[in-house]
Amino acid sequence: MGRLLVTGAGGFIGGAVARRFLDEGHEVTTIDNLSSGSAGAIPEGCTTVIADLSSPHTFDHLGEHQFDAIYHIAGQSGGVPSFADPVYDLQANVQSTLLLLAYAKKTGCPTVIYASSMAVYGDPATLPVTEEHPFSPKTFYAVGKIAAESYLRLYADQGIACTALRLNNTYGPGQDLSNLNQGMASIFLGQAVSSGQIKVKGGKDRFRDLVYIDDAVEAFALAGASARPFEFRAYNVATGVKTTVEELLSLIASSLPFNVEVEVEGSTPGDQHGIYCSFDRIARELNWSPKVDAAAGIQRMAQWALGEAGDKRKGVAT
Repeated sequence: MGRLLVTGAGGFIGGAVARRFLDEGHEVTTIDNLSSGSAGAIPEGCTTVIADLSSPHTFDHLGEHQFDAIYHIAGQSGGVPSFADPVYDLQANVQSTLLLLAYAKKTGCPTVIYASSMAVYGDPATLPVTEEHPFSPKTFYAVGKIAAESYLRLYADQGIACTALRLNNTYGPGQDLSNLNQGMASIFLGQAVSSGQIKVKGGKDRFRDLVYIDDAVEAFALAGASARPFEFRAYNVATGVKTTVEELLSLIASSLPFNVEVEVEGSTPGDQHGIYCSFDRIARELNWSPKVDAAAGIQRMAQWALGEAGDKRKGVAT
């Protein structure tokens, strides 16, 4: 079994990846500053360092400890917040990646898997989007992801096996429904469960590619297992299916046992109008394909969210 560093295990995707590896018997360490995650969300069994990955001093906690692979998932995770503080976004998403790559090089860690984003493509001219599509960032967040991928390429030339997973909209049980910057599915479902109302910023004709959390975790596992030295690889983690905002709202409404009101207003800065991606490359090279479609995934997520809401109400009553 391996010794793995999974950054950001206090968050949604990082926690799910860490849990997968712990269940497989790996030794897992996580570093998280808990800026958007929580200590309670870190899976039991993780060796935990609460620190900021954008600080060189953080790596003093690890010393010369050598990991078999680093899964870098921590970071500022939304396009809208990147406009509020571009410098923090750069530090959280670019500086942290550069420091981790330098640490991997120094300690002899052979593999780095990075959580990139479909945001690098902006509003693509052709659909579905392949990995060869030119970058066209619309947010500081997307610019940071592109910069981080560029550093991965440079370190791959120095012998580290580096893979960037360009995640599409990842959703599912365990997501923070109170965070209004982390994906349409959780934002809309969180509003519906808490208030019975959904406020949509932007048109209902916008669309996304929705990837269920279990499928995303499988992509991380396969990418780590197949990484090769001196090679940089980039993969879309996607379903190839276009789901409009209107369709997503319908799926959420049909998964809940009460009526949901929808209000459309304004827009958000840097919002992509629509994107869905091809997963042909990752299917061909890693034998990965999505297993859970949006209808089944939203149903599962809604049942989980209703259970969580019920538990909170019981806690208040007690």
